[in-house]
Amino acid sequence: MVKATNIGFPYVGAKRELKKLVESFWSSKISEEELRTGYAKIQASHWQLQQEKGIEHIPSGEYTLYDRVLDTAQQFGAIPQRYQHIKSPIEQFFAMGRGLQRPATATTEKVDVPAMEMKKWFDTNYHFIVPEFEVDQKFTLQEPRALEQFNAAKALGIHTRPVIVGPVSFLHLGKAAKSVDAFDTLSLLPKVLPLYIELLKQLEAAGADWVQLDEPVLIFDLDANVKLALEKAYKTIQSQTNLKVLVAAYFGRVENNIYAIKDHVDAIHLDLVRAPEELDAILPLLKEHQTLSLGLVDGRNIWINNLDASIALADKAVKALGSDRVFIAPSCSLAHAPFSTSFEKKIEAKNPELFSWLSYAAEKCSEVVTIARALNEGRDAVKSTLEANAAAIESRRTSPQTKNPVVRERVAKIPTEAWKRPSPFAVRREAQVKKLNLPLFPTTTIGSFPQTKDIRVARQKYTKGELSQADYDVFIKAEMKKVVEFQEKVGLDVLVHGEPERNDMVEHFGHLLHGYDFTENGWVVSYGSRCVKPPVIFGDVSRRQAMTVDEIVYAQSLTKKPMKGMLTGPVTMMKWSFVRDDIPANELCAQIGLALRDEVVDLEAAGIPCIQVDEPAIREGLPIRRADWDNYLDWSVGCFRLSTAGVRDETQIHTHMCYSDFNDIFDAIAALDADVITIENSKSDEKLLKIFDTKQYTNEIGPGLYDIHSPRVPSFEEMKTRFGDMLKYLPEHLLWANPDCGLKSRGWPEVEAALTNLVEVAKYYRAQKAQA
Repeated sequence: MVKATNIGFPYVGAKRELKKLVESFWSSKISEEELRTGYAKIQASHWQLQQEKGIEHIPSGEYTLYDRVLDTAQQFGAIPQRYQHIKSPIEQFFAMGRGLQRPATATTEKVDVPAMEMKKWFDTNYHFIVPEFEVDQKFTLQEPRALEQFNAAKALGIHTRPVIVGPVSFLHLGKAAKSVDAFDTLSLLPKVLPLYIELLKQLEAAGADWVQLDEPVLIFDLDANVKLALEKAYKTIQSQTNLKVLVAAYFGRVENNIYAIKDHVDAIHLDLVRAPEELDAILPLLKEHQTLSLGLVDGRNIWINNLDASIALADKAVKALGSDRVFIAPSCSLAHAPFSTSFEKKIEAKNPELFSWLSYAAEKCSEVVTIARALNEGRDAVKSTLEANAAAIESRRTSPQTKNPVVRERVAKIPTEAWKRPSPFAVRREAQVKKLNLPLFPTTTIGSFPQTKDIRVARQKYTKGELSQADYDVFIKAEMKKVVEFQEKVGLDVLVHGEPERNDMVEHFGHLLHGYDFTENGWVVSYGSRCVKPPVIFGDVSRRQAMTVDEIVYAQSLTKKPMKGMLTGPVTMMKWSFVRDDIPANELCAQIGLALRDEVVDLEAAGIPCIQVDEPAIREGLPIRRADWDNYLDWSVGCFRLSTAGVRDETQIHTHMCYSDFNDIFDAIAALDADVITIENSKSDEKLLKIFDTKQYTNEIGPGLYDIHSPRVPSFEEMKTRFGDMLKYLPEHLLWANPDCGLKSRGWPEVEAALTNLVEVAKYYRAQKAQA
């Protein structure tokens, strides 16, 4: 019989219960025991829900308090030296993930450690903690989550399939520790592999029959040494364990990387949402005992599955392999989807047609089960479900909600000159220097300031109708005034309004654009305990009216210093939304680019001298396979320029990017032609800076001086050293001083201390240059 299976499930809880538990633990409001008890209840409810839905292979081991790659590092003893003095395992775990700064007491020593590097998880908006390894790394198996969670589910009478980050992905996604020169981390495979085998034997002894090893690196363009490592790893696991092993790849095409593992595993999972063509390629390669897991239900988006099409594709596998050798599954872990549409009462009431198109994690489990039932029992067994699904699919295809002829005509008629600013940077810079009159090493921030409890409460009251529009406007203006006065007191050079009116850099603008709608509980994890609630793009996009002009003009009226207008770029507006999948991405991005262009032009007309259009998602949107890069970069860079190219030379266009590998797309970053780019640097160990040894960047740039994702405040000396390192690589007249990212998640004391140090660093180096 075909089995209904799952790859992973949202671990944060139906209503972000885990986030609240973890943050309560961080603030010492609950104990470690209370945290773990609450965590266990969330896990149990999720396993029970999947069991009730009819999922036969329920995943365990993938639940985490912060990040599952960080879990993997800790459970195999890959603890960087700077954290090893922290004796409490849970305190050490969180210190690795988010840093820890604690003064000495009579009984405890001072702790001041930064967080480990954080990167985007493939092309998603999730961030993972990058493992660090020594050349002589010693691995030890300690408190393995997979075993702990398997036993917890077993105690509830639920038999699960343990999930573990595979050994090759674990090593290949890691990096050399800060204290050592770069080396091939896969050289550590002989050391870590025995511990994987030991863990698998422990799982077998506990009663597991299947184990899922996630190897998403299979979708990369892999060098021969990585393929060899995959072959060696799974050949060894096959020869030394008795568990049935499913290797899961997702987010893209496996292509010929499949040959590295195909002879040494019991089952292979493929993402057939991203790469449906791979089914025909792999079917002839499977041996008689091997099972194929079909990733048919989109684990990364919120749209209903086309059940008829999925059943037809799965039937092809059943006919080739037999029903006992086919699993039905989501394309990837459902951790990238919200929990359940059952909480979306507002959309259901005001737009039932749109509601009928939605499917979250719980509903996707039902879709998986429906596909499996149709294959096992025939379509008549699920006839009513299939009929309702077909009606919703047709409704979405034909609905007038999804199409705006005026928008589509404007996109079709974009003139060639609209895609590029008229003057080159050198000409623009001369005009901007004259207008702005900024000092050497200008200081600024990325945009947002702390979203305090007062701001959140006021927004909630306003949303609920408990605070009038007039009173809310007065409150927001008062908050902007505080932020402007603070920046002037600290001594920043280019100011921002602080974004108190914005709950999220994408959702805020979505409310001001046609084609967007919003969920009540569509939360997904971005990193750690940080959750985001992406808006839903369901139709063609256009601007309703001016979106930010009133706020920015008011903020500018409070200061003589230049004020930045703050917008979110077209690629990020698209990538950080639950995006429609019924039109080409480049067409949708151009629609958003035109809406933003209108806003940029209006800001300039209102007298705003600097306008920042953030594009943190442009790198994460890069296709996994290099063969697909040029096409993507052509339209994504083009849409950014489309949004910013309508202004005069003296208007300074800024952009910001964070937490990505930029070195491999450096030329595309330059092609954005932003006058100033601010960019993550503080956690990248100067990887970003080193490219300037070989590549020339002619525009102005502000590599981040400190990591805002950690509550830790770096000292003046630490920032001074980091800025000095920047001067080794970048011309002084092009260099800005700024944090890594926006400050919304930080507290005011941290912000004041860190920005004071940042400004003092800029002043120090100005004085040094004046004396030279």
